[in-house]
Amino acid sequence: MIVTWNGRPLLERFLPSVLATDYPQLEVVVADNASTDGTAEWLAAAHPAVRAVRHPENWLFARGNNEAVRQTSSELVCLMNNDVEVPPDWLHPLVDALAADAGVAAVQPKLLQHGDRTRFEYAGGAGGFIDSYGYPFTRGRLFSTMEVDAGQYDDARDVCWATGACMLIRRDAWDAAGGLDEAFGMHMEEIDLCWRLWRARWRVRAEPRSHVWHLGGASLPQGDPRKTRLNFRNSLLTLYKNTSPSEWPRLRRMRRLLDGAAAARMLAGGDRSGAAAVRAGWREFAELAPRYADARPAGDDAGAMPLYRGSVVADYYLRRRRRFLDLPRWV
Repeated sequence: MIVTWNGRPLLERFLPSVLATDYPQLEVVVADNASTDGTAEWLAAAHPAVRAVRHPENWLFARGNNEAVRQTSSELVCLMNNDVEVPPDWLHPLVDALAADAGVAAVQPKLLQHGDRTRFEYAGGAGGFIDSYGYPFTRGRLFSTMEVDAGQYDDARDVCWATGACMLIRRDAWDAAGGLDEAFGMHMEEIDLCWRLWRARWRVRAEPRSHVWHLGGASLPQGDPRKTRLNFRNSLLTLYKNTSPSEWPRLRRMRRLLDGAAAARMLAGGDRSGAAAVRAGWREFAELAPRYADARPAGDDAGAMPLYRGSVVADYYLRRRRRFLDLPRWV
């Protein structure tokens, strides 16, 4: 499942590798969010075997995927960004991981940079995690530091979340969870989905026997104020939705402090628009939060999710820990 909006150049560049996947009974679906760059016409002419789902407007990543998945009947669905290149055998290890364990709902491959294939990529690394205050990170990437892949994360293991850039998920788990939360629009919606899967007693894994290469930043580049706003807003929504009301006042105070420090750091560096985007993220979170008041867990209902019990912010910025392997506190 590839959602795209005015991404014809990316599809021309990356779709051929997906179509060359060595796997039987593979259906490639491109969900077109009302592109105006000739995407639909190019697909029909160049790749008529690709199933095109045309949306009437730009429904972004969350609704774009939800509506397209509803039009499929496969038992397994792979969410994939339109800027991902894959080797022919990438899918087999992911399917095998789900077949081997009925308790696993979703699995991701190892995500490497397209431009520097020796390094992990920002969006997924070798599996995603969350710290006590809702900040996401991955094996291989803490904030802006991307590690060289030297095989240090080649073990398959449970993770907090699998990246939406390339995630294989069981259709029954997807349907039971209700798919992606469309209020998120884009960014971090897969983290919220995976947390809800854990709460429903499913598990999420990373399978590094599979690897793909991600260009990244195709929708919004790093540093774009809109991306900053969405990341802070959706991180708060994820934390609010999936933690108990009794925990939230403490978490909110800490997030105010940490996000305020992030905004101050942006201002000190001359990034006024970034600091304003953090504040806008908080305002939008406050507007959206009431709709989830009745759906939050009554207690600590994260299942057995491997949540990081420390603060990755403090570890990275104060203690200068730059690698996932340097983080000490785990369940």
